[in-house]
Parts: sequence; structure tokens; C-alpha cells
Amino acid sequence: MRVGSPTRPYRWPASVAGSRNARRVVATQLRRLRRDELPRDTVRLARYLIGKTLVHVTRGGCVVSGRIVETEAYPPRDPSGHAFRGHTASNHSLFLVRGFAYVYFAYGSSFMMNVSSDRDGIGAGVLIRALEPLDGIALMRRRRGRTVLRDLTRGPGRTAAALAIDKRRDGVDLCGRGPLWLAAAVRRRGAIAVSPRIGISRAVDQPLRFYERGNRFVSGPVLR
Repeated sequence: MRVGSPTRPYRWPASVAGSRNARRVVATQLRRLRRDELPRDTVRLARYLIGKTLVHVTRGGCVVSGRIVETEAYPPRDPSGHAFRGHTASNHSLFLVRGFAYVYFAYGSSFMMNVSSDRDGIGAGVLIRALEPLDGIALMRRRRGRTVLRDLTRGPGRTAAALAIDKRRDGVDLCGRGPLWLAAAVRRRGAIAVSPRIGISRAVDQPLRFYERGNRFVSGPVLR
């Protein structure tokens, strides 16, 4: 499923459509978010996504999911954002209406995923920094080559690796019927803490990082 096709339904493989695990997860608690539920502001969206669920069903019928526990906002005209230098073929998904996946390869080693966060044609995004693993933990461990639960999705590169999110998911509608989507919270979230963003060299003091206070899966410095 590719950029700009929110109305074209994803054709589920027979292995997924008939998967007991897929039916269990989708049927019990993971209602897909609608686009009209997403705030129309990047900073508000970054806060809103804390406690919501990110779900990926691969073509093998395997379901992996996690609670979003840490995000960073990259609003329009942010000098640290990938959209700052303008609309290009590589960052096109950031310029889609809010709720699409922007996936890129960072530091020559890891994929990372943003959620587009503004109007169509305005470049902005929310980086998914960390998840609390929910479904498919055994598969996450195999993908990451690690067994320590806390380290599976603690960081944006680890999150993408554990959920098998790569460039093929760039431009996917996260509010659509595809294999990668945003879902409602599975439980009430805790208090949200705010701090400057991590690992950037511009606009370093802006309080645009959000995380669930006290959650052990948060990737960076936390308030005590």
C-alpha cells in the first residue's frame, strides 16, 4: 500500500485473514483510530498519541503491537525536522494530511517512523520514539536478537526493527485498512512528562518530547 491511497482497501493475504492471532487482537481491543480523532496540530498530536497503540500485521499473519509511550513533535518550519528544507521525493509522506507513516533510514543503521501531523501540503511529523510491547513479543525478540523485554522497543530504531517497519511502509495510511495502523488505547495512560528532544543539533531547548511518566520503556532521560 503506497502513498496517497487512503481509499483503496488493503488486500489481506489468506494467511492473515485466517490467522487466529490476527482475529484475536483486532476483535478484542484494538479499534483503529479515525483521522478526525487526530488533533490538527503537531504538538497536540504528539501528546495525544501517548498511550495509543501502534499495530503491524506482516504478510506471514503475525501481529505485533505496542503502547506508544514516547514521542517527539517536529512542527512546520522546525529547523530540526526533515521537512525544513522543503518538499522532496524522499520526505513526501511528511507533507500528507495527518495520519500517514513517514519512514526513513537514519544514521546508516536504522529505520524510524513519524506520523504526518498537519494539513495536506504542510510538512510536519511526530516521531514515535518508544513503545511498551503488547502483542508478538516472541517475534520482536527474534527480530531484535534480544531477550530483555525492556530493550525491545526502547528507542525509535529499536521500535521499527521490532515491528518490522521499513521503507515499504512509507506512505501507509495509519487510519486506513492496511497492515500498519494506529489504534485506541488498551488502558488508561499515566501522566505525561515533557522535555527537550533527544539527539538533535537545532532548536535543542524546545520542550517537544513527550512521554508517559514512570514507564520503564521510555528511551531517554526522564524526570524524577
